[in-house]
Amino acid sequence: MARKLYELVGVEPDRPFSPYCWRTRMALAHKQLPVDSVPWRFTDTEALAFSGQGKVPVLVDGAKTVFDSWTIAGYLEDTYSDKPSLFDGLTGKAMAAFFGNWVDSVVHGALARIILLDIYEHIGDKDKAYFRKSREERFGTTLEAVVADPEAKLAAFRQALHPVRMTVRQQPFLGGSGPRYADYILFGAFQWARAISPRHLLAADDPIAAWRARLLDLHGGLAGKAKGFPV
Repeated sequence: MARKLYELVGVEPDRPFSPYCWRTRMALAHKQLPVDSVPWRFTDTEALAFSGQGKVPVLVDGAKTVFDSWTIAGYLEDTYSDKPSLFDGLTGKAMAAFFGNWVDSVVHGALARIILLDIYEHIGDKDKAYFRKSREERFGTTLEAVVADPEAKLAAFRQALHPVRMTVRQQPFLGGSGPRYADYILFGAFQWARAISPRHLLAADDPIAAWRARLLDLHGGLAGKAKGFPV
């Protein structure tokens, strides 16, 4: 049975944009595991019924079904221990968990305030009502108000990334000399934006831009070849 990854898309089935799905895509490539993509949209609830929950990514690996990007990463590390490591041991995994919590709470929040309306413009009419209602309830205001004053929002996003900037000035990847799952955690956020937003998030001379370019080129240019806007 072919390995399958259910991924969030909008109108175009070949434009995956979930940051969590991109974490998993990159982790699978890191582990040198081929996978077939299965497009999924916000309101396709029945399509994931087999997994017992309603969110992507969902990985089907033979008879095994695994959901949640962090759980999938752990599954890949344990099941394919003969392949390149995502964590380099328990300490690396613990630090990646901390980093993932920081990205989810700080980076994603800052980035959503820049690209939220761009996501809305890339999804189909069937999903737009759900997306607007759920996100406006989450943010407590309209989508338009969330992304107001874009220059200030962009400055806040760039400032939030300062610890990353200091790190990749000293080494090519967050994982050191080579990429690890921590790199894919943050890179997923940039692929989220690149897939659906024309906004330039980084200055050309930002060390994070050079790091992002290295990630775009990894694994045969998997991410760089994906449909998206110039960065």
